[in-house]
Amino acid sequence: MGPTLFARLAAGRIHYAWIVVAVMFVVILASVGVRATPGVLIVPLQQAFGWNAAVISGAVSVNILLFGLVGPFAAGMIQTIGLRRTILLSMTLLVLGAGLSSLVTQIWQLYLTWGVLVGLGSGAGMVGLATAIANRWFVKHRGLVVGLLTASNASGQLVFLPLLANLVVGHGWTAAPIVVSLTILALMPVVMLLLPESPAHIGLGALGTTEVTPLAPPAGNPFMIAINGLVRGAKSVDFWLLFTSFAICGLSTNGLVGTHLIPFCVDHGISEVHAASLLAAMGIFDLIGTTLSGYLTDRFNSRILLFWYYGLRGLSLAILPFTDFDVVALAIFSVFYGLDWVATVPPTVTLTNEVFGKKDAPVMVSWIVAGHQIGGALAAFGAGEARYLSGSYVPAFLASGIACLLASLLVLRIARRPRSLAAAV
Repeated sequence: MGPTLFARLAAGRIHYAWIVVAVMFVVILASVGVRATPGVLIVPLQQAFGWNAAVISGAVSVNILLFGLVGPFAAGMIQTIGLRRTILLSMTLLVLGAGLSSLVTQIWQLYLTWGVLVGLGSGAGMVGLATAIANRWFVKHRGLVVGLLTASNASGQLVFLPLLANLVVGHGWTAAPIVVSLTILALMPVVMLLLPESPAHIGLGALGTTEVTPLAPPAGNPFMIAINGLVRGAKSVDFWLLFTSFAICGLSTNGLVGTHLIPFCVDHGISEVHAASLLAAMGIFDLIGTTLSGYLTDRFNSRILLFWYYGLRGLSLAILPFTDFDVVALAIFSVFYGLDWVATVPPTVTLTNEVFGKKDAPVMVSWIVAGHQIGGALAAFGAGEARYLSGSYVPAFLASGIACLLASLLVLRIARRPRSLAAAV
């Protein structure tokens, strides 16, 4: 009754699809706050327990890897147990993982909480979820909606990282996981009250049509839905181009910059709070850049957009290590890189819809996001190892920049052949 009641109250004022987007924006934003927390904990955990950056980064790598690998199965769960139940299950895992992490004293406990529980809880969200919301609730503005929901990924840093960094400095590292777990817990009733399964469940058509289309009845099981999607994708050259390019996206964003920019700044004498503020500034510009990318994706060639996004990102990463890390250089980097942080998502989702069709797109996108997280996990662990072995993050940033330049060429080959009949569904 909750969503139906609110839909009646909103009737004639705003299409309920925008309320769904607002709810999911906040939920994803808070979930990212949980996932981003290790970025402000690496140095405090080193100081508290004597663990080196490589060991701590290993837990972050497990988190990132599971986030990607569980995504396709979560997309399958959306088709079987439903959207709302899947989201609530993921939020429960986030609460458990973040809350219990405040009690860790051994490295295996860090791997279990931040690595496994938070990684599994995060996997139900992000791009596959954004794709499902856009395809269920919108006929028009799908690119814009995907842009808005993925922009909330970086906006989580904007809201949480400076606060968490100040909490760690003022109250110790355990304050950060407690705050993020309580935030997720407080949002769970909001999801139960405001999020219906689809427009048809509250008697509406998707935005852009008056036709009320019921959801297909649940069929199969999440495991087989996910595996069948992977089998279909493995036969497609376009899938591997999307998978590889998005793996490089992950390698150059949450795996490298999201995890290691703060300790890289600390190496240059910049405090954790100021470094966290730098990531927060990127969150502001990414909110602008990704939303604008969604707008542009509805109007321009997605391949060309991706070419520029990856190319410019690669240049920014390759140049950063050779700056003085002064206020001007870091400000320019935060603006330039921030605008491009996850601007790649809307055109990647659009190309996936084009190749595989909107029905299967959430599962296919989730497998492509698995590539993103594999790249991110490699970068999180590899950059930590590079820092431990060489004493510098410079090799990791240079390698990531070169990889982005390679991705800018790969994306030009995506969906160049005629679409299959299945893709037109």
